[in-house]
Amino acid sequence: MKRLLAALLVVVCFVSLSFAKWVDGYTKKNGTYVSGYSRSESNATVQDNYSYKGNSNPSTGETGTNYYKSSPSSAYYDGTPKQTKTKNWWE
Repeated sequence: MKRLLAALLVVVCFVSLSFAKWVDGYTKKNGTYVSGYSRSESNATVQDNYSYKGNSNPSTGETGTNYYKSSPSSAYYDGTPKQTKTKNWWE
């Protein structure tokens, strides 16, 4: 029974991580270094993001808390369009 549970755990972890993409560390313009991290593949919904309310990150075990209220693909969408930062012509 223990072997079956261990094998199941390995399969679940492998399947969960197979949908993840690794992002290499990088340095921002202001000199701040951002360490590498794992994220879910891009698609048209926010509901499968690790940080989405109730989802769990398989690498860290943390539970998501973000409602993504500004995204139409979220169950918590409040009708307010997502604000995007636009560059001024002089930037």
